[in-house]
Amino acid sequence: AATSAGRLPGVRQLLPEPAEVDPVAAHAAAARPAPGHRPWVALNMVASVDGATAIDGVSGGLGGPGDKEVFRALRAIADVILVAAGTVRAEGYGPPRTSPELQEARAARGQAAFPRIAIVTASLDLDPMAPVFAEAPEPPLVFTGSDAPSDRMAALAGVADVHRAKGARPDLAAVLAELGAGGASVVLCEGGPSLNGQLLERGLIDEVNLTLAADLVGGGAKRLATGGAALPTPMALAHVWHQDDDLFLRYCRPA
Repeated sequence: AATSAGRLPGVRQLLPEPAEVDPVAAHAAAARPAPGHRPWVALNMVASVDGATAIDGVSGGLGGPGDKEVFRALRAIADVILVAAGTVRAEGYGPPRTSPELQEARAARGQAAFPRIAIVTASLDLDPMAPVFAEAPEPPLVFTGSDAPSDRMAALAGVADVHRAKGARPDLAAVLAELGAGGASVVLCEGGPSLNGQLLERGLIDEVNLTLAADLVGGGAKRLATGGAALPTPMALAHVWHQDDDLFLRYCRPA
């Protein structure tokens, strides 16, 4: 319920034990050991009670202030934010907005001031004038395939670091290996569901952060991960937080 001042209460932890929680501090303190020769991969998604990950094609209508806090906390610990081109277009992506305080915390951990955006796209259907490129503190990484049109390659050449795979689509294991070779320890994937499904199919997901928004949506919105072969993957519940009626769940691959 809302407080007497009309504001929602802060984020509280229900599990492993009840407590007040600072999402930024808690996510910064969480262990994320790199598995083998690639970075740790964490997903961050929001879904309604009935599983919808978007309303009218965008996720912004789901989740409340607590979801924004968790979103900010996860971006604060990421070295790279991995996202599909369709999500960049649908959500109107811009560059990471990291506060001076969080920039200082990142510097103290040996990280760059801002996480770098990495976009996965087979078609290179991206606007080089979009804010994600035009306003970025560092040119985004773009991973594409051999069928990407040459004119789109040329259009992005001045605003992005474009990597072209030998196959029609980027190999996500190779993408992660390349990000790791570039110094990334934690990669935060923000979707969409098709990219999440490809990561799941390859066994490349180590952590899922799911905001369960207190809404029923209906319609034909996609699930958190779609496409590819079904691959049941056990996950261990690491924490449960809540703010008002929204839940914030963190699952990790069992050790």
